[in-house]
Amino acid sequence: MRRALIVLAVLVGQMMLGQGLLAGPAGADRGVDQAPGRVALIGVPGLHWNDLTPSDTPNLWELAEASAVGSLSVRTVGNVTCPYDGWLTVSAGTRSAVGYGCGAPPRPEAAGTGAVIPDYRYLIDVAGQRNAGTLGESLKAAGRCSIAIGPGAALALADRQGAVAGYHASPLQVTTADLEKCPMVAMDVDDLVLPYLTGDRLPKVPDQLAPAERRDALRLADAKAGALLSVLPAGTTVLLAGLSDHGSVPHLRVAALREPGAEGRLLGAASTRREDISILPDVTSTVLTELGVPVPSTVVGVPMRIGEPLRVGEQGATFERLARADATAQTMRSAKGPYFTALAVLQVGFYVAAFLLLRRRKTLSWVRGAAVALAALPVTSFLVNLLPWSTHLELFGGMLAWWAAITTLALAGPWRRRPLGPLAVVAGVTALTLAGDLLTGTTLQLNSFMGYSAEQGARYFGLGNIPFALLATGTLLVTTVIAHRWPGKVGLAAIVGLGTFAMVLGGSGMGSDFGGVIAFVPGIAVTALILSGKRVSLLKLGAFCVAGGVIVMGFAWLNYLRPPAEQTHLGRFVGQVLTGEAFDVIWRKLQAMLGTLLNPNLMPIVIAAVAFLVYAILRPEQASAGVVPAAFEHSPALRAGLIGTLVSGVVGMLVNDSGAAVLSMALALAVPLLLATGIGAMSRAPESVPGVGEKLAGVTK
Repeated sequence: MRRALIVLAVLVGQMMLGQGLLAGPAGADRGVDQAPGRVALIGVPGLHWNDLTPSDTPNLWELAEASAVGSLSVRTVGNVTCPYDGWLTVSAGTRSAVGYGCGAPPRPEAAGTGAVIPDYRYLIDVAGQRNAGTLGESLKAAGRCSIAIGPGAALALADRQGAVAGYHASPLQVTTADLEKCPMVAMDVDDLVLPYLTGDRLPKVPDQLAPAERRDALRLADAKAGALLSVLPAGTTVLLAGLSDHGSVPHLRVAALREPGAEGRLLGAASTRREDISILPDVTSTVLTELGVPVPSTVVGVPMRIGEPLRVGEQGATFERLARADATAQTMRSAKGPYFTALAVLQVGFYVAAFLLLRRRKTLSWVRGAAVALAALPVTSFLVNLLPWSTHLELFGGMLAWWAAITTLALAGPWRRRPLGPLAVVAGVTALTLAGDLLTGTTLQLNSFMGYSAEQGARYFGLGNIPFALLATGTLLVTTVIAHRWPGKVGLAAIVGLGTFAMVLGGSGMGSDFGGVIAFVPGIAVTALILSGKRVSLLKLGAFCVAGGVIVMGFAWLNYLRPPAEQTHLGRFVGQVLTGEAFDVIWRKLQAMLGTLLNPNLMPIVIAAVAFLVYAILRPEQASAGVVPAAFEHSPALRAGLIGTLVSGVVGMLVNDSGAAVLSMALALAVPLLLATGIGAMSRAPESVPGVGEKLAGVTK
């Protein structure tokens, strides 16, 4: 075993150093060493890709055709982003919010040739937006003058005192000569979003304008953008951004960058590791980089990068692709609530039915089949992304096909006669799917029920919290099957080795999962200790959690040592610790975690699974006809793996902002497979061992 661990350590080290597991996203294509240029930022809050047409928006259409194009995730702090928060985020270079319900940015007051935003210091001194004014201060320190057109642009370019040196209310007041004097101009095109605002606030409905009204607003916005484009000096880099939402539902928005060599390419960013998605703070970094101004360390965005030429027949097809990306995200979003509600109902219904049927010792084979099918359901939300889909019918049809295939594979193969056979198949498919997804760029987790969606803005790459729970649970269960087949040193080496490999995938640059590592380490350690016959005390458990924290901070520190443009959120967290901003991040995550404890979809799964499991152990004959004790009697390794899974799930619930979602999904996979194993064991040896339940109830955990 010692040699195996040494070999594993060498291989992991080679992978981390040689294959880039500790690396952040690939570096941006443009750096601050390039020659200073001219930049025009045209912000059109609320702009969709399906808004652009040659007839209604000819100026914006022509601009997009000559640009690299992508989707912009405008998520700031809340679920939706108002224009005020969008422009404030551009100013700060990090996700920002004014601190209350908001709509349009404040209108500046004239001050000579410039303007001052009233009560600007409120943002810094009261609202806690300490980074507000970063863009304006950076330009002023570098000696780059700027011109703001409209309230949002003034907010973006204002310095720490809320002042902007050059301000105009309309692009008609600006000439080419004015723009030649200043290398930076930003314009707020608010004609599209203003009709949506009610009492200067975003409406609480998804879209309150009729299509004809929206087209009229688009024509006004296009005319204003065209007025600025017509007077821009030659060679100006133009960045078009749909900087905010327009209703109660978040969407992906327009991002387009016009500069030499950009036409016909996708526009993404290293911050998302996606070739066609960027985030709002990337706008700040891109502007500064194009102007040759050093990007402050507080800016979390990175310069947008232009990808390889597109292989499409027409440029319009690219716009359609980006419009479909948002439509796909909306399809997933609209079905997510009903999906988790249905999953909760199925889980609770299964435990009630299993309780009744197992007590009568009837239809055990049906209960086993239902348990395996239920455990096979979560992984289908990832595998469906191997198939093309855009509608609800295609989405659920693909999931149903994968669900039938996995269930049939688990119950129809020669391993079905072995108690642990179906468990090995379902847990193995789950773990391999997520490990393979991490190794290939996490394309399966994007736009999945169990993963994440770009328009929500929580994560764009790596291992999400629910996928972590499934990866950890699947890995621990698969390794306990190996330990059952080859007990002793081989089994222990499998648990430690494969568990460590999965943990490295999740915590390194591939997974970039912070809380997952903290939770996975004690799960692996507890499983290994129980299998080796050693007791697990609270002191040891605490030490394992600390070890997980030390390991993940090691990943974070190594990531922090990379250039800022190549850091993930792990490296940026180290920077936040050093600047004292980490407490705010931790507090927000704690609040999010506590909020999940009352989630009506997640907590029923946790309560039903834990209640059934505890009752089945304490009262085996009454609750489950001895099924759970039979599973543990057949495989002591499975008992160790289940306890390790519970430890990992509970710790993961406490250290992740997804909270109860982590534990609920770990239980949703592990407990049904445990029952399937117990029924399989009873079919081989119908007589249960007297006293097993009582003995297990006294185990020190």
